[in-house]
Amino acid sequence: GNSHTHNNFFYKRMSLPMDIRLPPEVLKKLQMQREMENENNSPPCKPLSRMSRRASLSDIGFGKLETYVKLGKLGEGTYATVFKGRSKLTENLVALKEIRLEHEEGAPCTAIREVSLLKNLKHANIVTLHDIIHTERSLTLVFEYLDSDLKQYLDNCGNLMCMNNVKIFMFQLLRGLSYCHKRKILHRDLKPQNLLINDKGELKLADFGLARAKSVPTKTYSNEVVTLWYRPPEVLLGTTEYSTPIDMWGVGCILFEMATGRPMFPGSTVKEELHLVFRIIGTPTEDSWPGISSNDEFRSYMFSQYRPQPLINHVPRLDTEGIDMLTALLMYDTRTRVSAEASLRHPYFLSLGENIHSLADTSSVFSLREIHLQKDPGHRSSFEELAMSPLR
Repeated sequence: GNSHTHNNFFYKRMSLPMDIRLPPEVLKKLQMQREMENENNSPPCKPLSRMSRRASLSDIGFGKLETYVKLGKLGEGTYATVFKGRSKLTENLVALKEIRLEHEEGAPCTAIREVSLLKNLKHANIVTLHDIIHTERSLTLVFEYLDSDLKQYLDNCGNLMCMNNVKIFMFQLLRGLSYCHKRKILHRDLKPQNLLINDKGELKLADFGLARAKSVPTKTYSNEVVTLWYRPPEVLLGTTEYSTPIDMWGVGCILFEMATGRPMFPGSTVKEELHLVFRIIGTPTEDSWPGISSNDEFRSYMFSQYRPQPLINHVPRLDTEGIDMLTALLMYDTRTRVSAEASLRHPYFLSLGENIHSLADTSSVFSLREIHLQKDPGHRSSFEELAMSPLR
């Protein structure tokens, strides 16, 4: 009730969400502080030192495991288990990403890297990190919870998305990526399962687990296979020089998948993956990929010379501008592969209007009246999904 308005200054000072329910003992402490400050006539909002800020956050319940209730397992990541949870402070749903520290040497440093990266990323199209809990056994990252991901979304609409929605998802993906790339942060594991989607249709990049690791693992530690489908050919051929174009190839694969309802290059081994790529994009030549003829790994595979095929034959529903953008994303030469920044300005997005380019980083594209999703023709509501599930 009243304590909320009474402690308004505290929220501002700590930049906390207003819907947080503070534990009563914290409120009492704050009230006493407030009264003392009033007696001494000291300004109520002198900046907190880092120590006292950290102390007051932990009074509230940040950084403590008991602040969150586990509600069930959502899945296994590359080095972590993710649970659905609820915050006792806000009663909001959260995703708890639990990284076991004793497990292997690689996990903690990757995890801590992920944290330091994510803490600084504040963007409408990147999943928000709310809290970090460090115990001797594990490091738990507390993220905002999103109900679905692009893979599930495609499943639910019978793999037939309307092209307007493809464009809006695509723009959001590029917007989040461009924000990261400006900050020299690579995602390095883009795939539909890592693109989270909420009921409003907001798409957010998640799982920067590989964002800085030097080698890209082939298996998760629970022995699931890490997919090759979205991995660029230069990585498949063993490059270790990673830069922003590494993410852009995956964006192209995802555009194709949204527009056709099937993965573009579903290979299960490196050789098969490359073969599928070459069959459509054409076997690379010194012309399309300078330096490729001296790549030993490429030469050892002895691929046949395939000619590039017109992409429109494979993605009939994509308009001319869309095909043009797809082509620019799937360039072999990383110097000519289009950047996230440039692709946001591609003519493909002209139909979304001009205002979408001047949005604040933390504003959703749906804050614009002119942007809205249409009903996907084959989309099943959650109710229908439940009714259908035994038949699938």
